[in-house]
Parts: sequence; structure tokens; C-alpha cells
Amino acid sequence: MTPIDHLCADVCQANLALVKHGLVTLTWGNASALLRNEGLVAIKPSGVAYDTLTPDQIVILDLSGKVVRGSLRPSTDAPTHLALYNAFPSVGAIVHTHSTYASVFAQARREIPCLGTTHADHFAGPVPVTRQLSPAELADYEHNTGRIIIERFASLDPVSVPAVLVAGHAPFAWGPSISNAVDNAVALEAVARMAHATLLLRPDAPSLEPHLLAKHHDRKHGANRYYGQR
Repeated sequence: MTPIDHLCADVCQANLALVKHGLVTLTWGNASALLRNEGLVAIKPSGVAYDTLTPDQIVILDLSGKVVRGSLRPSTDAPTHLALYNAFPSVGAIVHTHSTYASVFAQARREIPCLGTTHADHFAGPVPVTRQLSPAELADYEHNTGRIIIERFASLDPVSVPAVLVAGHAPFAWGPSISNAVDNAVALEAVARMAHATLLLRPDAPSLEPHLLAKHHDRKHGANRYYGQR
């Protein structure tokens, strides 16, 4: 198999994993991955049912959005993915879902606060929410969705906070590889669900203390991380 064939197989499996983890309904979502050295992106085709998706249906684009392999139309969210790949050098894969609890926070225009160590294990602070798109920005809707995500991360690190909520829409998560991006999408939905329940039980629940947040995030992701095996 060529590197492109491997990429298509991995992206197909990642999209199917979203179904397995209960993160997508109908065709509400997509996953993509990037071969950065070649400047090629593999992404789910638009509107294709997950139960019929195969690696040969995965569409290959260049970073300008030109289709270089595949007969199907790419996901309508492809311009958002491309904007993020072009802006964030650390990102090698992106997952977009409409998972229930993360989408609830997006629809409420509310960031997901870091209330506990489970959240801190994956995200080094609140998961941010973008501003809403203006009427004028709807003319290039998907590209501008990417642009407002990039705008929101002007003072944030996409490595330490690998997810975002698009206001009124839904979440995007990413990572250096497709497996990392899927894991971050799974973690995002889990911490959103925990935060929702916590805020119902205690609306004034405090954010996790900064020293605990830093400890939990650093032990998994810091320079001297010690979680897991070497």
C-alpha cells in the first residue's frame, strides 16, 4: 500500500470509530488526516452513510482544496479542516462531530470549564467557544468557521487545548495523528457530559485549582511526563 492508501484506510477507520464511540448521528460529522510533507488531506466524502463507507471513497485534497483523488465530493466542512491545517503546524488530523454534550455547550455559547482532573488530563484549561459568525461571513461559511477558530486561538495553544466549540454549531477536536484526534473527540464529549452534570448539581462549582490542573496535564503531556509506559 502507498502512504496515501494507508492514510485513506486510517481515515475511514477513524470515521467509523466516531460511530462506535457514539459521537455521530446519521452523517453529522467527519474526520480527516494530513500528510504534511506531501501537502495532502484525506477526508470523508459528503453525506455518505457511515455503514457504507470504504477507504476507496475517502477523498484526497491538496491544501488549497483541489481534489487530487476520488470521484465523490469531499465533506462540506473540508474548508474548515484546510484552514486549521494551514494555520496550526502541529495538527495532523481533525475530527468534527455533533456529539450531544459538547454541542450543548456550543449551542449555549459557553466554554467547557475545567472542573476536575479528568478534564485536566486532556485539556490544559477550559475548552473555548468561538464567537458567532456575522451575516457577511456566511458567504464563505465553512472557511470562515475555520477562521473564527483560528481567531479564538490567537492567545491559546492548540497543542495543550486540542479542541474548540463553534458557537451555535458543534465541536472540533484535533491532534498530531488521527488516533489522537479521535481520542480527543472522545475525551471532549466525556468531560462535557461531566461538566453538564456537575453544573446541574452545583451551578457555582469552582474551576479546578491551577496547581492541580497543571499537575494533571503535565504528568501526561509535559516535558517530564510519567503517565503510561516509556
